[in-house]
Amino acid sequence: MTPIIDFKQSSHLNPALTDPAQAKSSGERLIGRWVNTNHETKGIAECVIAQDGDHYSVKVFGAGEDGLIEWPTAGAKPLANLEEEAGQRTVALAAEFDFGFMRAETHIRINKGVLVIVLFITFKDYSGRSNYLNREFFYRND
Repeated sequence: MTPIIDFKQSSHLNPALTDPAQAKSSGERLIGRWVNTNHETKGIAECVIAQDGDHYSVKVFGAGEDGLIEWPTAGAKPLANLEEEAGQRTVALAAEFDFGFMRAETHIRINKGVLVIVLFITFKDYSGRSNYLNREFFYRND
């Protein structure tokens, strides 16, 4: 027997998710400089999120042996964050970085005041390295 999965349609979601003014105001919580809570991370050390009108950008700094490694700035696509916080009224971001040899997809949201970045790494250089997923937590440091 095949299990039945009930998907929520957009009509079932909180109406604020389709209101551009609501999306803009909830997205403002993401704006600023964020620092990893794990100072010994080997992944993302810092993240700067900016907004210009309806457009978001994400600047990431990776942790390197000799200091921070600056990633190129990427445009970010706003997403409805369907988590429990704020009753489905928050905005999350998706940003993609292409380095040629690898692609890094980020999904960014705030949960209880902490910025959460889920990072999907896909290697494109046939090096044999395993693709991976990582989740890191950040505090605001404006």
